[in-house]
Amino acid sequence: MLVLNFRDKIQVMKMRTRMAPSPTGEIHVGSIRTLLYDYALAKQSGGELILRIEDTDQSRYVKGSVERILKVIKDFGLNWDEGPEVGGPHSPYFQSQRLDIYKKYALELVEKGVAYYCFCDEDRLEKVREDQKRLGAVPKYDKFCLNLSKEDIEKNLKEGKPYVIRLNVPKDEMIEFEDAIIGKVSFPSNDVDDQVLLKSDGFPTYHLAVVVDDHLMGITHALRGREWLPSTPKHILLYKYFGWEMPKFVHLPLLREVDSTKKLSKRFGSVHAMGFLEDGYLPEALLNFMMFLGWNPGTEREIYSLEDFIKDFSLDKVQKSEMVAFDRQKLLWFNGMYIRNLPLEELWRKLNSWYKEYSKDKPKFSKSTEPFNLKVLDLVRERMKKLSEFNDLSEYFYEKPKVDKDAVIKFSENKDRAKEIIDNFISVYENVSSENWNIEYLDKISHEKLTEFSYKPKEAFMTIRFVVTGKDHTPPLFDVLGLIGKDEVLDRLRKFKL
Repeated sequence: MLVLNFRDKIQVMKMRTRMAPSPTGEIHVGSIRTLLYDYALAKQSGGELILRIEDTDQSRYVKGSVERILKVIKDFGLNWDEGPEVGGPHSPYFQSQRLDIYKKYALELVEKGVAYYCFCDEDRLEKVREDQKRLGAVPKYDKFCLNLSKEDIEKNLKEGKPYVIRLNVPKDEMIEFEDAIIGKVSFPSNDVDDQVLLKSDGFPTYHLAVVVDDHLMGITHALRGREWLPSTPKHILLYKYFGWEMPKFVHLPLLREVDSTKKLSKRFGSVHAMGFLEDGYLPEALLNFMMFLGWNPGTEREIYSLEDFIKDFSLDKVQKSEMVAFDRQKLLWFNGMYIRNLPLEELWRKLNSWYKEYSKDKPKFSKSTEPFNLKVLDLVRERMKKLSEFNDLSEYFYEKPKVDKDAVIKFSENKDRAKEIIDNFISVYENVSSENWNIEYLDKISHEKLTEFSYKPKEAFMTIRFVVTGKDHTPPLFDVLGLIGKDEVLDRLRKFKL
């Protein structure tokens, strides 16, 4: 039985954590959750967070993805102590630049007899898989090349025959380790495949590279999603064969949609971190929301700054469940609350930055003065759940709306009644002086005329609201009229024809 000891001096040690994204596209929001936990552990212990790029799968490399990964991490207000753009004592931090290191350690395993050359071509491997499937067995390499003689191996190498290096998994053992969240985990070695460690192109697989890099970079805690749990026995064997001390493994719950047992889906919205920022979510609101995707402080508190989270976070309060719900409605609540609670000028700066950095649409406010824009923002922010909603919520302040005539009529008894309401209020507002064109006076005079004209509040004010704004839901009507201004309000009322 294989049981290894871990670095358990959590309270006194400086933790070194890492994030190792692959540049194969956009970074998943779940990776940002893991990074957030990595960041908290490193910072609260006075340790370091290392960022390295796992770019060994060159066939899936997406141009520009490294730059976008680095940008989105920084846009979330996070950073790293070692890695790209920063440097550090363990450079290079791109795995494609560390190939000689991986080959050296792969050959060391071959010399020890715990890994071996495999010269099987794809045709043979496919036949083995098909035969195993037909027999109802789990497809796994059959160790054919493990039995090659030293002479055959040397002959194949001399002839330049393509090869990979495989891990030699022992038979009939239990591979055990203590996960920081799940607890004791066991794997029968007979269920573990002889994993390829070094590919024929000289690039390592994830399994070799992650173990070598984590060791050389002094990683004390390896946080990753629960989907990597089946790979852990291979990593444990590698640590054993190298004679290295293991980091503490931490397998975090996966993220799922609410009322589903499946992972996050694009059918319900963004799944990539950048996508949420493009949708108009504030990074600080997203971080606050993600803090609770697996972690619970054991209190009723829901609002956490990054600094407070670093102080309170601990692994023993992370859920043991395999998956946690990603409640998109709760995220909207978080974001709306942050929008409402930001100082107006700060929200205005963030809104401007969002349009410049993320929005595909141009802001409606681009040709207006800042004092006016701030007043508009102050009015509509109570209804904003995302920054991307600003244009739709505020467009009638900046341009004449397209008004649905049928929608106007539905607020009164009929077409003639609607026309009468509009004409009467044109007369009322024409007699309001510029000095009196303010919220308080408009409210007062408009309600006085309700009695005079025998109108119900809803039919009169909803009719006026819809003609002026094109919407049936806006901030308080007289706040809107007061800000749009007398001349523009009268112009819209006069030009509307039923």
